[in-house]
Amino acid sequence: MLYLSKQYVSGRIFMFSDDLYQIKNYHSKEQSMNYALITGASRGIGKGIALSLAKAGYNLVLTCKSNVDALTNVANQARAHGSTVHTFVGDISQIEICEQLFSYITENEISIDILINNAGISYVGLLQDMTYEEWDNCINTNLSSIFYTCKHCIPQMVQKNSGKIINISSVWGNVGASCEVAYSATKGGVNSLTKALAKELAPSNIQVNAIAFGLIDTDMNGNLSSDDIGEIINDIPVGKIGTIEDAGQMVLSILSSPNYMTGQIITMDGGWI
Repeated sequence: MLYLSKQYVSGRIFMFSDDLYQIKNYHSKEQSMNYALITGASRGIGKGIALSLAKAGYNLVLTCKSNVDALTNVANQARAHGSTVHTFVGDISQIEICEQLFSYITENEISIDILINNAGISYVGLLQDMTYEEWDNCINTNLSSIFYTCKHCIPQMVQKNSGKIINISSVWGNVGASCEVAYSATKGGVNSLTKALAKELAPSNIQVNAIAFGLIDTDMNGNLSSDDIGEIINDIPVGKIGTIEDAGQMVLSILSSPNYMTGQIITMDGGWI
């Protein structure tokens, strides 16, 4: 059983437990026709997407696993653009935590029109050296969490006969990468899930697409040395790595695309792969 204690600080409700630490915006319930749920939004690509959507006028529900300060900073930047922003901190690769997220969304009568599945982790190393726990963690975070969020969002989208789902993938899901076998496997799974789910939801006017990013300037690539990055840049025809702002603009372009575009894995890598 999940036991929560409440503290009221500066207009927010802070809820604590061993399994969950979530922050709820404390204001009147509201419903909007342009709410986007973005997972993994405290940094990197998720942050870039959140700020791009805020600038474009979307209201947001932002999640991250544990970095409260970073997520709060992103939320405040988004609010500066006029967005209503709700934040949730917890590991959505765990079913019960994801259910807590959607209980909050339901309680606040938030209608999710756009789902951006961005939460993800990487593992760099030989497959033979990977532990069972590390494998499960990678699969659950990168792939199972997408099943959980889609399962909760789809019924309302079907009822409205409208919705967009964008899954964040990688070029390694297309071609695979040595020493990133688990990551490549999860992103390949994301691609297949995207294509299959798009066919399933097309009659309900719900578009499902994925973006297979190449090298983007994020903390996830912190294991790469400056020499490593320099060698990769030499192989990228545009001569540079992508930015989180590029990623955000790519998501916006998909959101504004015709509804006929669905089931696509769109590669954005500067011509690299």
